[in-house]
Amino acid sequence: MYDLIILGAGTAGLTSSIYATRGGASTMIIEKNFHGGQIVNSPKIDNYPSLANVSGFDFAQNLYTQAMNLGANINYETVKEIDLTSDIKTIITNQNIYKTKSLIIATGATHRKLNCENEDKLDGKGISYCATCDGAFYKQKDVVVVGGGNTALDESLFLSKIAKKVFLIHRRDFFRGNKSTLNKIKETKNIEIITDSIIQKAIGTDSLNSIEIKNIKTENISNLDISGLFVSVGIIPESDMFKDILNMDEYGYIISGEDCRTNLKGVFVAGDVRTKALRQLVTATSDGAVAATNCLEFLLD
Repeated sequence: MYDLIILGAGTAGLTSSIYATRGGASTMIIEKNFHGGQIVNSPKIDNYPSLANVSGFDFAQNLYTQAMNLGANINYETVKEIDLTSDIKTIITNQNIYKTKSLIIATGATHRKLNCENEDKLDGKGISYCATCDGAFYKQKDVVVVGGGNTALDESLFLSKIAKKVFLIHRRDFFRGNKSTLNKIKETKNIEIITDSIIQKAIGTDSLNSIEIKNIKTENISNLDISGLFVSVGIIPESDMFKDILNMDEYGYIISGEDCRTNLKGVFVAGDVRTKALRQLVTATSDGAVAATNCLEFLLD
């Protein structure tokens, strides 16, 4: 029996374990892949307070080491079933059955990919899924944003203040995003809109240097020389196993306030899988601290 089980060993999950173990709770993390989460793929982080020019891998490894030194432990297993209906929660993995008094869900979210050629190869080497995180690396360079929703529009405007030229590419001839934002984009001199088009191939050896674009209507193929490609075609929260248990929004994010509490007593949520306005490294650590602190208070009741 554990006081707390944390699902996910990303930034939010590891931070939760640090606060929970320091608070005296017996804590175990279940992670299906490698600890660290998505940040391990970032070659450089320069927007986390007090840490300049650290790689995502080093950040994650330092966080992992800190958590382990404080007494947390990780079991690398895949959760198959979960029962949150009683006071004692049951987690069934591919290897074990665990009982816990409380649970923090920090399973994260994954960026929807373009599935174009070389996308995985050049991920973190010119291809990014977060302009706020990586935009500063492309000062006075030509970049592309792909997408048609509010995030793509917002990131295009954000990058227009940093990059030399921003190309906004969308597979349709209309945008789902806010019309007023789209109007601002049309008025911004260094943003060029390319519609009815998809990216077929990312080109580069050690880093991205161009992309191959196909016009869906004419089937014409063209190449565009760029330094950065920002993919903004949606995020998929890792929340399927909770869809009939916890309250979620229309996109599958687990609903919680800034206290990180869910609709079930003793169940908390932290990081990218919860409803929130900003999904950044700093908000993941914040969520982890808040969720664990409120969990410790719950365990004392």
